[in-house]
Amino acid sequence: MRPATTEASLAAATERPDTRFIAGGTNLLDLMKLGIDRPKRLVDINGLELRTISQTTEGGLRIGALVPNSDLAAHPLVRSRYPLLSRAILAGASAQLRNKATTAGNLLQRTRCYYFYDPAAPCNKREPGSGCSAIGGFNRIMAILGTSDQCIASHPSDMAVAMRALDASVESIEHSGARKSRTLEELYRLPGDTPHIDTNLEAGELITHMLLPPPATGEHRYVKVRDRASYAFALVSIATIVAVENGRIASASLAFGGIGTMPWRDREAEAALRGEPPSGTLFAHVADLVLRNAEGRGGNDFKISLLRRTLTATLEEITGGAA
Repeated sequence: MRPATTEASLAAATERPDTRFIAGGTNLLDLMKLGIDRPKRLVDINGLELRTISQTTEGGLRIGALVPNSDLAAHPLVRSRYPLLSRAILAGASAQLRNKATTAGNLLQRTRCYYFYDPAAPCNKREPGSGCSAIGGFNRIMAILGTSDQCIASHPSDMAVAMRALDASVESIEHSGARKSRTLEELYRLPGDTPHIDTNLEAGELITHMLLPPPATGEHRYVKVRDRASYAFALVSIATIVAVENGRIASASLAFGGIGTMPWRDREAEAALRGEPPSGTLFAHVADLVLRNAEGRGGNDFKISLLRRTLTATLEEITGGAA
């Protein structure tokens, strides 16, 4: 069904159990074809007025949940003021997928873990309590941070990594009509003992907008390391915003993809950069902080050294201050 209003969409989503919202469908339809997700009802929200990008009174951007990824990446204000976001989106998928995929859908896509997509393999994210085949299995693309004994699946989104570095927040509306705002840290959940629950959204809750604060000063970079140059998920990605003033790092924002069970950010590592003169020693220390709780599972051990090298090289390039 395709309701014409937000209120009707929310009502339809709560009338029956196992209902899903659908917009671009670039992930949900794949899951349905494989029998991984079997919704009893789909609520098509493409008729809702959620396709605009507008400036806020504070100087930020308010992005509708249905804005296609291609439109968001090409928007003049995004390209000029948030180049990090534009680059991340362009690195994330083919042009065909970007034309169809939506802003909210990108944030809510499920992991690309091989075992999650194989109905014959045990997977706690797909079937709680069945086990995690990736632990002890082929786990090259899996996470090294935020994992648990129940799940080591990595989060696949490039856009969400950039959004996290930009301090984006998510606006949503519950079936009761109550409106909520969450940071991305509040949106996503670590797997813990409930790896099948990816976010803190309630049943029937609809994301309506993404909110970006005024752009941070500094050099914006998005670096993605992958097995091939086109249409591949990140082994390691880094979204960075670093400002250098009078020979010292005045501000820094670091977010990471490919290594975490959610888009990863480390405030302690950022704090270690601020107020310090750029140097190779400093950057190595920051990499140590980011990786202090990292755990490889055999096939993905290489991500630890790969992240270390990529992060230090990126910071050296941005600041021009390598020792």
